[in-house]
Amino acid sequence: MASLRDIKNRINSTKSTQKITKAMEMVSASKLNKAEQNAKAFVPYMDKIQEVVASIAGGNSGADHPMLQSRPVKKTGYVVITSDRGLAGPYNSNVLRALYQKIQSTHSSQDEYTVIAIGKVGRDFCKKNGLPLAKEVTGLPDQPDFAEIKEIASFAVNLFENEEIDELNLFYNHFISAISQKVTEQKVLPLTDLNTEGQSLTTYEYEPDEEEILKSLLPQYAESIVYGALLDGKASEHASRMTAMRSATDNADELIDDLTLSYNRARQAAITQEITEIVGGAAALE
Repeated sequence: MASLRDIKNRINSTKSTQKITKAMEMVSASKLNKAEQNAKAFVPYMDKIQEVVASIAGGNSGADHPMLQSRPVKKTGYVVITSDRGLAGPYNSNVLRALYQKIQSTHSSQDEYTVIAIGKVGRDFCKKNGLPLAKEVTGLPDQPDFAEIKEIASFAVNLFENEEIDELNLFYNHFISAISQKVTEQKVLPLTDLNTEGQSLTTYEYEPDEEEILKSLLPQYAESIVYGALLDGKASEHASRMTAMRSATDNADELIDDLTLSYNRARQAAITQEITEIVGGAAALE
């Protein structure tokens, strides 16, 4: 049985850890509020730009663009969004598992795919498992601006435009609520899934012509999909970390209660032993 000193040290150590996890939970809750606002604020922009793109691509004008056309898939690009730090519950492991399973079930050679990793955890996972990395980005802030991911989003789009890859897929955690996030796979390019059914598309007049508008708008739209997923992923990261730290804090409470009970029992046993020795000694003197 552990000594009183050992149990007391474990109680103090657990209390110190609990203070840290509680503080991290509060920090993540604060960051989640801002991240959720950013993700929701970006939705109207995405809806409007998709409407404009769908209006041109789905119209009868004959406007066309390579990013709207499917071609035989010889090589696939994957963008995976993870965090730079751990202690976020299953946030990173779930999305990386989904990516790895997709690669294992779809490709037989590394020449058939490449990965663009956003986040240190995703980068390290790719290097550890020998997945080919086309580009990586780490150190993004908790509330990223579009300018901060413009380079990697443009890089991914340019890979498709230059026919270095024939399709581009995105893996990230979609934010549903503070306690629920869903691993999502989304096809970014080619843009063949513009859903216009049941929608009343607005008629626009374009200056210059629609071909020029598409040439400028489609890369921006594809980059915005990546940015929107990143905002979504950041909200999911903070929510997952907040939940994980809350769970750790609750577990620390239970552990402290168990250790306190063990401490009291050990202390009671020690006192009983001392009383027994005193009574035994007094009886021996009689």
